[in-house]
This record gives sequence, structure tokens and C-alpha cells, in this order.
Amino acid sequence: MIFHHKRQFSVVLLALLAAIVLCSMPPGSFARAHNSIVFTFDGLVRGTTTAAGVREFLGIPYAAPPVGNRRWRPPVHHAPWFEPLDATQFANHCPQPPTPFGIASTTEDCLFLNVFTPDDRDHRQLRPVMVWIHGGALITGESNDYDPTLLVEDGVIVVTINYRLGALGFLAHPAFAAESTDPDRDRDADANSAGNYGLMDQQLALRWVRDNIIFFGGDPSNVTIFGESAGGLSVFSQLVSPPAANLFHKAIVESGAYNLNTQSLATAEAAGTAFATAAGCSSQTAACLRALPVSTILANENPAGYTPNIDGEFLPLSLGTALATGQFNHVPVIQGSNHDEWRLFVALDFDLTIGPIGNNEPAYEAALATLVGPAAPIVAAQYPLASFPSADLAFGAAGTDVVFACPALSADLSMSQFVPLSTYEFNDENAPEDFLPPVTFPYGAAHASEIQYLFNLPVTVPRPPLSAAQLQLSSTMQHYWTNFAKFGTPNSPGVPAWQNFNPLAGNFQSLIPPSPTQETNFVANHNCAFWAGLLAAE
Repeated sequence: MIFHHKRQFSVVLLALLAAIVLCSMPPGSFARAHNSIVFTFDGLVRGTTTAAGVREFLGIPYAAPPVGNRRWRPPVHHAPWFEPLDATQFANHCPQPPTPFGIASTTEDCLFLNVFTPDDRDHRQLRPVMVWIHGGALITGESNDYDPTLLVEDGVIVVTINYRLGALGFLAHPAFAAESTDPDRDRDADANSAGNYGLMDQQLALRWVRDNIIFFGGDPSNVTIFGESAGGLSVFSQLVSPPAANLFHKAIVESGAYNLNTQSLATAEAAGTAFATAAGCSSQTAACLRALPVSTILANENPAGYTPNIDGEFLPLSLGTALATGQFNHVPVIQGSNHDEWRLFVALDFDLTIGPIGNNEPAYEAALATLVGPAAPIVAAQYPLASFPSADLAFGAAGTDVVFACPALSADLSMSQFVPLSTYEFNDENAPEDFLPPVTFPYGAAHASEIQYLFNLPVTVPRPPLSAAQLQLSSTMQHYWTNFAKFGTPNSPGVPAWQNFNPLAGNFQSLIPPSPTQETNFVANHNCAFWAGLLAAE
């Protein structure tokens, strides 16, 4: 036999080692090993089983550490290992400052994923796979925080991933773009480009799933990607990215339509050049940037977060343009937003920092100017203070509509021309707030508040448990998501019917406790005609 690639030789060698390990075990231990040790094309991994009956394989490296000369380059496959990998603990997560939404880290060796499967050795059919992409403005967050036990108990395999964040994941710079060839680049990875490295990480993780998930009982031909906020924007990006074709077969976007007008490479590179100067690399060389300490990078990156850029290869078009023209990967989609998205940011930017927005026109218009610029008086007339209990809530309504709700509608109108689409609005006005302390106004169905209905999340802010009605909604939402992963539709016996989106009817599934129902007033409630006219006039 002639091996044409060193990876082929490694795979054969690993298979032989796996057979030796399993055959050398004492009598009676093979079944236990079969349950806890799994073969992958990189090496054996040893997981564990939780008290809830979920098999966990944690901290599996899917890419080589992006350190040294690999910083700000597309990811490559991890080198194989030749002894079983202890996959019983979460591994490092990617560098980020401390925030309510992520734990501080300065460790660049962070490209790990976790696999959660049902503990069912006798299951003869490959299971649907769901790959979760966490949110956090592409600057914060980690895979560790999302316990998918309840989804797994519904018969799917869930994979959660880390990916490079902040400047390390999304900095574009002319010096990187000049590196048009890379002899160490993985043959499967897409071409070198400037920026979007975190998105490339996600895509390499999807390739790992394609190649290895069958060994965990997963179906590589039935993969659903889903994510919230920046994770939802990432799902949109993978939908639009040509190299992602056939790596997934369904997509769920939660609150991810906030940046459909993707920035140009020139704009991103201008920001990268300014970053280099501020960080002490006025020479603007790749060598200087790659020599920077992680702490210096974190201190100089954009604290407001990052967005992808049109690089010509990974993202050839703006997300909005690609969706509108059908130039995206055509798979069934669920897409939605939360009724009070912007209230989370009102709390962050005002109540918890400089104080509540003043209940007077000048203070209110000044706040609106941070969102819409010179159009603030026009928006103030559309969202008059007299119609709201406070200026915070008025500003929260305007921000929700222009940043999340109406862009989501725009994406819906585009995608529904080409793919089966199910749309929702999360409407639990009493959803607990998991990330921030109480403020002067109710959070309502704020940004990220739906995640706790799908995953078990770590408790960072004390709050009451979900009520009986909320638990019923949570169960229904979990079934919707797993039904979609299994069958391409959220519907199944036992859950309220969810109709496909009809642009003429404007129908959304209202995710409200205890039992979701259809709503048709989304467009009017969020003033989308007003926003369409205002933005068109700019």
C-alpha cells in the first residue's frame, strides 16, 4: 500500500492501535470501553457518562494551536495522538477579557470542541447532529457554558465549539492579506485571507464533525448548525460561505441578523492598521503583530466586538446581498429574534454604567443619536416618550426594532424565496435575566434570554427557577429544535403546530408560555415599514 498523504498513514496506524487497545482489555471490560473510548481520525478519546445518562467527550482538539507563526492564519488540522486522550474535562477557551458573558482567558491554544451523546449502546441508527456556536459579539464566550443534556435526551448528538475571538479571531490587516500562500496550510481549509479567522475555525470544526462524528453514533449527512447573537451571525456567515457547502444540512439562527451589511475588506483593514499602531506595531508588519503578547492584543482590541468582512473567498458577498440574491447554501432554516432584545444593551450601556436615560426629550434624543445619528429626532417622534413608562423602555423598543427585529424580517423575506423557513419571536416577558443584575426597568424578553430554555446555563446572577408554564415552553422549544434537526421541520405530534413563513401573511411562531401560538402582527409591532423608509432615505 502506498500512502499519498501523511494523514492517511496516521489514520491506519491509529486504527491498528485502537484494535490493540480494545483487544488487550480484560474480559468484561470491552463493553465499558466501547462506551467510554471512541476512535477518531486524530486518535482515541476517552470520555465519561453523567448521572443523567449523557456520554460526554470534552476538550477534543480539532485544530493545531493557533500560536506563534500560526496566529492570524487559517486553522489546520491537529496532529494525531497515539495514546487515548483524556476527554473528561473542558479544555482552554479562547482569549478574552472578563465580562458577564465570558470568563477571562489569555490562552491561545483554545481550539477545542465537546461531543455530547445519548448513553445508548444498542441504538442501531445514526443520530442527527447539532453543532452549537456560542455568542458574545465575537469577542467573548466559551463552549463550556452550554449544557445540552435536555436536547441530547431528545435523541440528538450535540457538539459545542470554541473559536478564536476578538482581534485574534477577526483582525484584518494588509500584512496578512499579502500572505497569499502558506505551505503549512491544511489542504481542506479555505484559501488564506485577511480576517474571518474565527469563522474559519468554525468551518474546520464542521469538517471535523463531518469526518469523525460517525464514530460517536452521529450522522454526518444530517448536521444542523445553530447559534445565538454572534453565534447566529456566524450561522448566517456559514450559510453564505461557499467553502461551507455540504458541511451542514439545516441551520437555526437566534438573534443573529444584527449585521447583514457586512463590512468591506478595506474598512476592516483600516481598523487593523489603527490597531497595529495602537498596539506598538507602527511598522505594520505581520512579524511584529505575531510577536505581541496576548495581554497587549486584548488591551487594544475593540471592546464593542467584531464583525466579519467581505474577503472575496470565505465571504465573497455581504450577508444581506447573498441572502437576497439566493447566493447562499440552500438548507432549511429556523430564524428568529426576541421581543425586547435591546433592553439588555440599555442596561449595559446606561443603567449599569452611567445611569438611566433621563426622562426628557434632550436626554432621550441624545441616547437615540448613539444608535441612529442625525435621525434621532425622527425616531423620537415615532417612539414618543409619552407612549412608554420610561425613556429606557422607549430606547429599548427603538433599538430592538432597528438592530434585530426588522433586519430579521428582511432576512426572512430574502431566504423564504429559496429555502423552507420557519420564523419565531421569543415572547416570554417574564424570562429570567441570567447575565445582568436588576435595573430600573423590566428586562422582558431581552437579548439572549431564550438560551436558558434550550440549555442548562451556569448561574451567574441569582434568579428564580423557571415556572411551570416556562418549563412547558422550554420543553416545547427543545422539541422544536430537535425535531428540526431530525426531520427538517419543527413540527411533530405533541407540540403546537408551527407553519412555514409566508411573506404575504407575515406569520411568526410566538414562543410564549405555556404554549406557543402563531402571530401575524410582528411587522406592525416593530415598525418595520417606518424603518425601511428611514433607512432607504439615508
